[in-house]
Parts: sequence; C-alpha cells; structure tokens
Amino acid sequence: MSLERPLAPDPYDLLPPLPSFALTSADLQDGKPLEDTFAHDSVGGQNLSPQLSWSGFPAGTRSFVVTCFDPDAPTGSGFWHWVAVNLPASVTELARGAGSTEGGLPEGAFHIRNDYGTLSYGGAAPPAGDREHRYVFAVHAVDADVLDVTWDVSPAVVGFNLAFHTLARATLRSTYRVS
Repeated sequence: MSLERPLAPDPYDLLPPLPSFALTSADLQDGKPLEDTFAHDSVGGQNLSPQLSWSGFPAGTRSFVVTCFDPDAPTGSGFWHWVAVNLPASVTELARGAGSTEGGLPEGAFHIRNDYGTLSYGGAAPPAGDREHRYVFAVHAVDADVLDVTWDVSPAVVGFNLAFHTLARATLRSTYRVS
C-alpha cells in the first residue's frame, strides 16, 4: 500500500495574511531537511528542539508563542510537534533543546501538550516510506502579555486564541523523511 497523497496546504496559507519578521536558526535552513538531532527518538533521532532567533517584530509585541506543525501527517488534521506559549517580549531566542521537559523556557512560559502527548518538543517522525514531510516552525508576535490558556488545552485552542492576538508571524519550513 502506498502512503503517497497530495500535499496538504500550508496551514498559514489558510489564515488571513499577517506581517512577517525575521526568524533564523543555527540548526535549520528554510526548505532543507532536518538533521536527525531534531527527529524523534522513535526514528533514531535525539528529539532536541532546534535553536531559534527572531528580530524585527512589531513594536506592540508583548509576548511570543513558538510552534512546530507537520501539515503532511496522515491524520486529516496534521500533527503538532511543539507549542510553547507566553514567552516574554524580551526573549528573542530559544537555545537548542529549550523544548525539553526539563525546562529551558523562560519563567512564565510553558508548553502545551503536543500530539505525542508530552509537554515538550517532539521531533519529526513521519511514517517510514512516506514522502518527505514539512515541518513549519513559527514564532507568533502576540499583542498580550499572556494568552489566556492553560497547559492542558489542545494546540487548536492555542491556534484559535492566536487568531485574535497575533500581530505578525515568522516561519521556517524544514523537511524530514524516514526511508
């Protein structure tokens, strides 16, 4: 049985357009494959979140939300790999591994449960033999000090809140495939 299917739309193409700002990474290149370091341990990776830095966001930014989403997961709803909310506006970088369960996020920020069921970053792990999956890393500049969410909401609830509070968004898109 072939797992080949049409590419899912990029999730941010389906939302109203927003201004952008700069998102860079010492670990990722836009449009290039992820290193195994950032893949899930179930496929032989190290399950570390990549380093991310951002700049040029709007002056009214009061906090940030960082996400990673795979629109190509064979689920009908994609797969959320990372949702970190309430990063203070003074934070403009996350170090490699900041998405771990042992901390790494600044005080007041926290993880939302990803689709693996963990409160952390969960690396890429597309089904073996499936086509290359896209991983959309996004930093959302938010107009509130905190989103009114708790750690136990779904990523969809965070996305719903972001629809009303995002001033600008920066993205990097990487890929990963398991042979």
